Amino acid sequence: MAAEHFHLPKPESLLSPMGWRVLFAASILALIVIPISALVIPEGSVFHASSFSLTLLGKILCFALAALALDLVWGYCGILSLGHGLFFSLGGYVMGMYLMREIGTDGVYKSHLPDFMVFLDWKELPWFWIGSDQFWWVSILILAVPGLLAFVFGYLAFRSRIKGVYLSIITQALTYAAMLLFFRNETGFGGNNGFTDFKRILGFDITSPFTRVALFCMSFIALVGAFLACRMIVRSRFGQVVQAIRDAEGRVMFLGYDPLPYKLAVWTFSAMLCGVAGALYVPQVGIINPSEMSPINSIEMAIWVAVGGRGTLIGAILGAFSVNGAKTLFTTFFAEYWLFLLGLIFILVTRYLPNGLMGLMSLRGRAK
Repeated sequence: MAAEHFHLPKPESLLSPMGWRVLFAASILALIVIPISALVIPEGSVFHASSFSLTLLGKILCFALAALALDLVWGYCGILSLGHGLFFSLGGYVMGMYLMREIGTDGVYKSHLPDFMVFLDWKELPWFWIGSDQFWWVSILILAVPGLLAFVFGYLAFRSRIKGVYLSIITQALTYAAMLLFFRNETGFGGNNGFTDFKRILGFDITSPFTRVALFCMSFIALVGAFLACRMIVRSRFGQVVQAIRDAEGRVMFLGYDPLPYKLAVWTFSAMLCGVAGALYVPQVGIINPSEMSPINSIEMAIWVAVGGRGTLIGAILGAFSVNGAKTLFTTFFAEYWLFLLGLIFILVTRYLPNGLMGLMSLRGRAK
């Protein structure tokens, strides 16, 4: 059967009425209630949102965006990436370059060069730092750098029909190699220490409550926008072809579809979303270094998606919030045992909840 005679089912609506109501309620909470709590309600009040709380929530929103990006390729395209931490970090490093330039002469050495370059006796900025003081150019690079790397890697891998566990191992090896590269001082990215001691963003004090609230709101808006974009993709005819490739790539090829452009488009878009997540993460936590490329970080992203329920989008967000919320609580009292608990969670979910928390919720709904 030729591709033009293959009729896909009509795509479903973007969100259900209940979904729109939940989204509206979440938007009111994140864009009105929390900002008022942080900026208007005095610090002594129990209803005040502290800087720590805003930073923690903003971090988890960025992690949820990264998990959403991974769910798009793993849950809907069948590509288990163990290298999305690289794309996340690249977006963070691009933003970190801009924030380092924003320090200006307020650094320790009172130089227009970043402090680590002065310490290492650099005389001028490397060529790839050119334009890093322009936010519009940095905004382009946040998407272009991880997107271009993902496109080149994906084209070579998918064209060679590499898939399954072999692709997962290669993505992890790529991330580990990049981490070792960024640890080197001569690469021009701060070596082991990375970038830190940020002062301003777009001219605003990066530690002020107003800036904290603005970054939190931007993280929420980015997550909602990415969720709706991903939802639109997977509900479209394009997304249905992608899911068909996941389920039976050979049959899709028999019908006349070339899987390469579909897989490559989803893979590249997912990497760009991770870059945005990393770029929003860095000004909120105040640091970016090569440890963000550690293989365990990419594995944790996969655990978030698995716990929430892959192939659901909302499950990836739920998983990121659940696991990182548990991490915050557990590491407060038993920090050295957190990785053991994380592994146990992954084993239990894989064994007893193959569809994650979303599967558990659907089972409860059917039981009622």
